[in-house]
Amino acid sequence: MMKRLYFLLGLSAALFSCSLKEDSSLYLAPDDFCATVEQCDACVKSVYNPFNSIYQLGFEIALEGCTDLYYIDSGTQDAQMDISPANARFGTTVWEYAYYGVRNANYAIYAMEKSPLDPAVTKPLIAEAKIMRAWWYYLLTSFFGDVPFYTNYLKNVQELEAVRTLPRMSATETRAALVEELQECIGDLPQQRRCDLGLQRAGAAMGYMVIAKLAMWNKDWVSATKALETLESLYGPLSRYPLSDVPYSVKNTDESIYEIQHEYSTTGLKFYSNLGCITVPCAKGTNADGKTTFDGVEIPELGKDCVVWQSLRPNGFLANGLFTRTSTDKRKDMTLVWSWNGKNFSRVWSGPKLWCYNMYSTCDSNNYTILRYADAVLMLAECYNELNEHEKAIQHLNQVKERAGISPYGTFKTKEKLLDEIQNERGRELAGEFQRKFDLVRWGIWYQRTYEFSEYQKLKDNIRPCMEYYPIPDVQCALSGGALDNKAYEEGL
Repeated sequence: MMKRLYFLLGLSAALFSCSLKEDSSLYLAPDDFCATVEQCDACVKSVYNPFNSIYQLGFEIALEGCTDLYYIDSGTQDAQMDISPANARFGTTVWEYAYYGVRNANYAIYAMEKSPLDPAVTKPLIAEAKIMRAWWYYLLTSFFGDVPFYTNYLKNVQELEAVRTLPRMSATETRAALVEELQECIGDLPQQRRCDLGLQRAGAAMGYMVIAKLAMWNKDWVSATKALETLESLYGPLSRYPLSDVPYSVKNTDESIYEIQHEYSTTGLKFYSNLGCITVPCAKGTNADGKTTFDGVEIPELGKDCVVWQSLRPNGFLANGLFTRTSTDKRKDMTLVWSWNGKNFSRVWSGPKLWCYNMYSTCDSNNYTILRYADAVLMLAECYNELNEHEKAIQHLNQVKERAGISPYGTFKTKEKLLDEIQNERGRELAGEFQRKFDLVRWGIWYQRTYEFSEYQKLKDNIRPCMEYYPIPDVQCALSGGALDNKAYEEGL
């Protein structure tokens, strides 16, 4: 396993100000903190804090709006791929908040390992914190590539200063270390589906998904397959889970493996995001009857109080390739919309899968299901194909196709053709779900596919192969004394 090191994050106490100065008052000794179950639970809950800061529309633009499936014709620099080390755009948010999650996880794990409580109480909570730590590193390595990796609780300012000069570290080794750690601890959690736990937190099911996602980046097909087969034993056939539960407006479904909890009320502070501002038809107006319209069409379900910005728009590859207007695929009318209540739009838009109904202002109160079982089934199809178990791969691919009501994949021809169809099916099934860029980069085809299929000229003018990963913000490189670098950008821009 990779040697575990410290790393100075350069974060403020709460990170809301995005200051690059450390607050040493944060580093309270945790040795005696987890003396009660409530204190342990509070530690673990802190590991979830970054979700609402990262999973905003900026993350959707970065991961879906700059791919072969979608573009967003806006002045947002991330949408135009106008990014650089000096202007890392949403990369600054991902860097700061994901490492905030790592730091909280390290504190929680250290404190609970020192706890006087019965290990039967602390071990499941430690495993939960380790799953979340692995998730933040999954995002960091998928978004930036090689990044500093540390699992230590940082005890004092001196330690922080001493490790300020760490360089990038191998993403492959980081993922392998995390897979090994999760394999060791995941048995400490109840082996149940998320919906059977009664908690909206990470459980064993999420742990198996994180193992598989990390392992697949490393082409460790055996470890990924083992984790996914265990997950399959918990969830069973995909046909048990209705396709009607896929939209984000349907909360806490049986298929869900992890979803970010949102709610909104005008009477009090609630959690919400803003994805809904870019997922509906953007031309909001008023017709002759004084009713709110979107691209000239009434959509009563959206209400009249939502704020709409430039929309996430499907590229032709999604709207005319993976789907067509005449397709019988049951996912088509969730993913895309050409008309509503019998009235045609001027063009195709993103469909109600990601809409937030009756959204007030910019407050999207949908839950975001970022891990669900159909994803796992398609991951297992890919793993079996790589392991030359092609019949099993086709069987799992067809579970997804059959639920969608389309023709099953036929006779195996070549490994490459089957992989191509699995890649296309991931596009149909998971469109818009914060995943596409990670998939394309992992397959080594992001630049080629995005340049070929994007319909946004400003993106095509700016995009470079080095942009498959976001740059580490220059301010972080400066804090490291130059130990952190963006050599790919120096060579590729």
